[in-house]
Amino acid sequence: MDYRNFEGYPDPTCCEALSRIEMAERKALRAFRPIIYVCSPYAGDIKHNVEAARRYCRFAVEQGYIPIAPHLLFPQFLDDTDPTERELGLFFGNALMSKCTEVWVFGRHISRGMAAEIRRARWKGHRLRYFTEDLKEVYD
Repeated sequence: MDYRNFEGYPDPTCCEALSRIEMAERKALRAFRPIIYVCSPYAGDIKHNVEAARRYCRFAVEQGYIPIAPHLLFPQFLDDTDPTERELGLFFGNALMSKCTEVWVFGRHISRGMAAEIRRARWKGHRLRYFTEDLKEVYD
C-alpha cells in the first residue's frame, strides 16, 4: 500500500489505518464461511457429473462458502450400485446436511437422489438456492 496521499505527500498515519482495516477484512473473511450442501446429479454419466460437482464446489468456495458434496466423498469407499451401501451414503449425506446453512441445487435435471435431498432440506427448513449448470442463480 502506498504511504503517500493523493497529493503525493507522505501520510504514514493514514497508510497505517488503511493497512489495519485491510488486514481486519482479510481476517474476517478467513474467520467465518458458512457451510453449504451441494446437491447435483451423480448417477448416469458419472465422469461428467463428478467434474460438474467439482466445478460447483469451486464456485461455492469462490463465493465465500465451504461446500459439502457427499456424492464426491462417499463413492470413494461406498459402492453406489449396491442398494444397501447407496442408502448408507444417502444417510451419511443427510447427517452432513444438518450441519449446513443452505442447500444449493445445480442443474435442470433433478435425479431421484436429488429429489430426496431437496425434500429433506425443505423438511429441515434449510434455505434452498437453485443454480444452472453454468453457475447462474435461478430465482422463482
